Amino acid sequence: MASLANAATRALRAYDPGHDLPALRKRFGAVLAELGSNENTLGPSPRAVAAIEAALPDIFRYPDPQGGALKAALATHLRVDPAQIALGNGSHELLMLIAQCFADASNSVVFSEFGFAVFPIATAAAGAIPIRVPALPRDHSTMPLGHELDAMAAAIRPDTRIVYLANPNNPTGTWVSDAALEAFLARAPATTLVVVDEAYQEFVDDPALTTALRLLPKYPNLIVTRTFSKAYALAGLRVGYAVSFIENINVIERLRESFNVNSLALAAAEAALGDAQHVARSKSFNLAERAWLTEQLRARGLRVLPSQTNFILVDFARDAAPIEAALFDRGVIARPMGGYGLGEFLRISVGSRAENGRLLEALP
Repeated sequence: MASLANAATRALRAYDPGHDLPALRKRFGAVLAELGSNENTLGPSPRAVAAIEAALPDIFRYPDPQGGALKAALATHLRVDPAQIALGNGSHELLMLIAQCFADASNSVVFSEFGFAVFPIATAAAGAIPIRVPALPRDHSTMPLGHELDAMAAAIRPDTRIVYLANPNNPTGTWVSDAALEAFLARAPATTLVVVDEAYQEFVDDPALTTALRLLPKYPNLIVTRTFSKAYALAGLRVGYAVSFIENINVIERLRESFNVNSLALAAAEAALGDAQHVARSKSFNLAERAWLTEQLRARGLRVLPSQTNFILVDFARDAAPIEAALFDRGVIARPMGGYGLGEFLRISVGSRAENGRLLEALP
């Protein structure tokens, strides 16, 4: 029966979520250190939890199909028109929708080597032609494995409809500056959409990197996606959003599923957005723990790549699979990078001091 699937779907493989975490939570209990999914270990804002509880009595009703209250709050927060915002079941859904709306078999899509895993999946699902651009070399002096923007710009063809760019990037933690991104946008044709995924923007502390949103008025072909899963710690509710010119958002809305963001998620995201202090605490905590964990790992002779996210990419200079297995046996979950062709690396989320300590104790 699988032969009945269309050509684009036949070429896909199901997303690999990693380990069976519910089963592992039962096995290890409170000592499990979940450092493989880049979650915010501080948890959500108490305001978000209260909003969920308040919304529960109406759970039998359909959610607002437009997400009007959340869009209005986001519009005020971001200083854009509510009509410039599309909501998604996480930013994952929106990244897929963009490809489905704007690309097909007659178009190519450009993305970077070691870029976010959803980019090639979205390209394949649309039946488009993937153009995977080599990243900066591993021994690059400042940004190993980072996006090579000049090469990405040169890879754009007349049929290129989309360029996907995560900034900061998952899984490498690398980033490009505002100036570099604007120079790239200036080179991209007006007929090529540049999609900048800013899932980790709230964790950034490099003053040279702010947000691509400030470039929206100048570049109608720019789409920025974000999520409430990381700094806002609402990963279990799946809320993301895209911001762009109204015309681009209107196209996305044609294909967006009705009621794609549930009522509890809408309420929690709106409340979380209003708790700036909690986001600031999350950022401050992450900066301190990321620096501490990086220092501890480097003291062991390991190479830790620079990061502007809530995770680090660690180079063990040998096959990391046995190391990941040893950590797993001790109840520490890290993300192997073999699927990216980076078999000697592990991606490690920044956890609490206790979780980070368990990681260090469990390292073979």
